[in-house]
Amino acid sequence: MNAALRNPHLPGETFFLEGGPVGVLLCHGYTATTAEVRLLGDYLHARGYTVSAPLLPGHGTTPQEMNRCHWQDWADALESAYTALAARCDKVFAGGESMGGLLTLNLASRHPEVLGVMVYAAALKLPSATDELAIKLLHWLMPLGTQKGDDDSAAGPRWQGYPCNPLPAARQMLKLQEVVTARLHKVAQPILITQGRLDTAVAAEAPEMIAAGVSSEDKTIRWFEESTHCVLLDQEWEAVAALSLDFIERVLAAPSA
Repeated sequence: MNAALRNPHLPGETFFLEGGPVGVLLCHGYTATTAEVRLLGDYLHARGYTVSAPLLPGHGTTPQEMNRCHWQDWADALESAYTALAARCDKVFAGGESMGGLLTLNLASRHPEVLGVMVYAAALKLPSATDELAIKLLHWLMPLGTQKGDDDSAAGPRWQGYPCNPLPAARQMLKLQEVVTARLHKVAQPILITQGRLDTAVAAEAPEMIAAGVSSEDKTIRWFEESTHCVLLDQEWEAVAALSLDFIERVLAAPSA
């Protein structure tokens, strides 16, 4: 077990679940592991989909290793997983939680052939300018800050990741926000945007910012009233999974698919 992780007993490594000809690429978020997307991955796989979820560089190891990563390392890892999945499947959907949502939007902006996009609490904006300023000022001086978590929610026991906040890595996430914001208009696929109403990690205006920025004609925002940041693990996760399945099946049934 990795003592640097919260809930080290959970499986959090890269996983690939062989299924049918439609693939779903799932990306976990900042400081987390694939445990964050495993419930959704198992749900979709049980319904016939091939599911791929890479463990991003610097995650599942130590916060110090994560601090040595750049956002391009995470983007490249998701790109590699997408390439492998696209070679196996006829059609591919992509989804991501929190920072994984940012990486998913970045991927979709570069691959118009991705059939549909699903983002869960995508971290396009932090709750306050103070949070962003603190990261920019302190990442040089304090490599490890305090991590806010969902320990008091149903997501807490299901979430695996670092119990601290690797600030140089957080600075990389802010750079990724800038990149994705500039590329949002290149995302034209059908998109599902979800967020928990009790989320304190991502700004409440982030879903509307994403919807306004993308070029997609088919875009849906759905709030989950009793969920915190990790909507894929909290008490409404099955409703989130069912909504995701409905979205995938609807897009597949469309004539353009």
